[in-house]
Amino acid sequence: MSLKIQISKSIKSSSEQIERLREALETADAVVIGAGAGLSTSAGFTYSGKRFEENFSDFEKKYGFHDMYTGGFYPYETLEEFWAFWSRNIYLNRYTDAPKPVYQELFELVKDKDYFVLTTNVDHCFQKAGFDKKRLFYTQGDYGLFQCSEPCHQKTYDNEEVIKKMMETQENMRIPSELVPKCPVCGKPMTTNLRCDDTFVEDEGWHQAAERYSEFLRRHRNMKTLFLELGTGMNTPGIIKFSFWRMVHEWADATYACINLNEAYAPGEIRNKSICISDDIGKVLEQL
Repeated sequence: MSLKIQISKSIKSSSEQIERLREALETADAVVIGAGAGLSTSAGFTYSGKRFEENFSDFEKKYGFHDMYTGGFYPYETLEEFWAFWSRNIYLNRYTDAPKPVYQELFELVKDKDYFVLTTNVDHCFQKAGFDKKRLFYTQGDYGLFQCSEPCHQKTYDNEEVIKKMMETQENMRIPSELVPKCPVCGKPMTTNLRCDDTFVEDEGWHQAAERYSEFLRRHRNMKTLFLELGTGMNTPGIIKFSFWRMVHEWADATYACINLNEAYAPGEIRNKSICISDDIGKVLEQL
């Protein structure tokens, strides 16, 4: 049975909903976490404003964009400039720690539970906070990986060493030409392992994580399960939001919880099985 797009926003107080969520966490046999960009934003990984201006003022002045997301799609004329931008972006959002301990607080809440994480985030914050790698499925890629831009084969490559070299040696918004990454198989330029189009590489690790997630859901279908959605919007709703709604609707003993500033809602069909908190995720986790 398909869910109608009929949204019901909670009229209960935030404190009452937080108490309901605390009880749901304590009594759940399993917790499925669905995490979107709002979780990392709450942790301080903002893509605009002061953080952008401090690190990309030269790109902003030259090209007129005002955030890292837009800069990632800009058609740079050279690969040297492309990688000057992307090495900064990747270094900031993959190889530095988030300013706020939101991921660590989330881990403390679920570390003793039977949990699994499905996320569209690509910044590696879950693993840095202590989450078990085998309980994570990064559906949209990882800032820490390169892939062939073609791609000529389905494999990814760790990029930490070369990204840091790009950061250290770039001048005038360009990296040295010898650092431009090339595919070791076909020689064509490498690119980021981020799902932007149909060239995204789903490597062996991606498929193993997908199977572990599917197996986790199969094992817990008839158990008391909490689907906890954090900071997921309507950019790619089919990956987390819509699938969570469907499973909560179909599973007899499932609960849906959503924490998202100004975007916490659920379909009418699962209203009685839902906990919606429209607030900053980090603030709510502190209260929990």
